Amino acid sequence: MNSYGSFAYFYDELTENVEYEKRCEYFHSLLADNGVGEGILLDLACGTGSLSFLFEKKGYDVVAVDSSEDMLCVAQEKKAENGSDVIFLCQKMQELDLFGTIDAAICSLDSLNHITDEEDFKEALRKVALFMNDGGVFVFDVNTPYKHEKILADNTFVYDFDRVYCVWQNTFFKESCLTQVNLDIFEADEDEEDVYIRTSEQFSERGYPLEKIKQWLSDFRFEVLGVFEEMTRNDVKEDSQRAVFVCKKHGTQFI
Repeated sequence: MNSYGSFAYFYDELTENVEYEKRCEYFHSLLADNGVGEGILLDLACGTGSLSFLFEKKGYDVVAVDSSEDMLCVAQEKKAENGSDVIFLCQKMQELDLFGTIDAAICSLDSLNHITDEEDFKEALRKVALFMNDGGVFVFDVNTPYKHEKILADNTFVYDFDRVYCVWQNTFFKESCLTQVNLDIFEADEDEEDVYIRTSEQFSERGYPLEKIKQWLSDFRFEVLGVFEEMTRNDVKEDSQRAVFVCKKHGTQFI
């Protein structure tokens, strides 16, 4: 995974259409409806902490983990501004190592797709299971193989904001269902008018068959309670772009 660099400092601006408050309400309802409405919550791949702070306001004790130092620098600045008690840790998902157990976990905005090695993906699920209490609930979303092949594909997307201009170019590899993303970020120079500073970032995402993910979850004693189309309680369809998994952990040990 990439540390994101300059992208981290414009991440919130470039993802303003995410509607974090609505996403928090949705994830919180999935947790609460399945028995967990408080306690210690892990925000896995937390980015700049936008959801972490919202879940803290819901009454959870939040531990937030991300592998990007740049993202966490932004999160720490927001923590200081908000007077927050969220604990931020710099760790890869597949190398998760917490101080104690958790009651709930979330992983949003296709973060797990950024793990492009199948064994690492499974290890990330195993790590969440390792630290989750019996009866704990894990809610996460993934981009579907359909989205990778038909929507992301070999397409180019352009984001134009006041302070930044971003060109997002994809290269899709059908055999592995892997999408390579190249970002060119043009930041307005504060000192010179009509001058932009260009930086580039690169990362990849991989689409995993949903049935495979279900099996891996089962291997680590997660019961899959539902797989929904994003922001709904509707079943996933063939052309769904993002799938939301709701899973409950059974037992305190696993194979």
